[in-house]
Amino acid sequence: MFPSRLTTVSPPLPQANHKPRTTSSHGYTPCIHRRRPQDLHPARYIPLPATLRTHKLTVPENNPQVLSRLCENLGVSGLSFHDVLSTSPDLLAGIPRPIHALILLCDQPIYRAARQTVEPTIAQYEGYGPEEPVLWMRQTIGHACGLMALLHCLFNLDEGRHITPGSPLHHLLQRAIPLAPADRADLLYHSKFLEEAHMEAASMGDSPAPSPQQENHHHFIALVQKDGQVWELNGGMNGPLRRGTLDGEDLLSEKGLSRSIRDFLDYAATSGMCEMSIVAVAGPDGRN
Repeated sequence: MFPSRLTTVSPPLPQANHKPRTTSSHGYTPCIHRRRPQDLHPARYIPLPATLRTHKLTVPENNPQVLSRLCENLGVSGLSFHDVLSTSPDLLAGIPRPIHALILLCDQPIYRAARQTVEPTIAQYEGYGPEEPVLWMRQTIGHACGLMALLHCLFNLDEGRHITPGSPLHHLLQRAIPLAPADRADLLYHSKFLEEAHMEAASMGDSPAPSPQQENHHHFIALVQKDGQVWELNGGMNGPLRRGTLDGEDLLSEKGLSRSIRDFLDYAATSGMCEMSIVAVAGPDGRN
């Protein structure tokens, strides 16, 4: 069962992203950070959703090696992760294609600018069951938005076929499908194996692992292309956000970028708050 009314947004246009680098020939390239969110601007933070409980995890880096390790811990195979350093065609050429999922990490000013008028328009989502157009989960664990972004990718890419059958994550997915959002959130909250897999992977990376009690100043979001639609999946919002139709192209095509991360990149370019990180999720042999 799922509601017929899902929020749709038509995003703006122009440019790029990643590591501290200069403007590319294709336009503005935001500073790309693989560091943990709290390493960027400690004075800024995104207030946690009111639904969050007291339990918190360690914030991970948006880092291909960390995400790969987390997938290994969860019994996921056949996926690879790649830093997106720019939307310039020459830099995108090194990423396996097609790409049907992206994980975005951005700081609070960018997120607020891009979503402050959109979030209030999203109705409370109550969908559940195998006929849902996309599987969305509400976040109730503090500092788990990185884990939630990855789970949203894993559960929706190819109907979850990259998850090892019989694994704890596979059983969790099967249990989650028929549940309403509140019950799904409760299922995730009490899944000890998720916490253990996450915390081990989050201890890795290029920067020191913070305490779970430290404030989180940035936010992770998943962008997933499924059945010809692009979805923004963020457990801190009221539900999934449908970004538009995308057939015959992937998320790193010009149209795909406009349906996924372009508005975040535009706000970064115009505000000067350029800190963000984008990781592309690729399937076996560059396919997913």
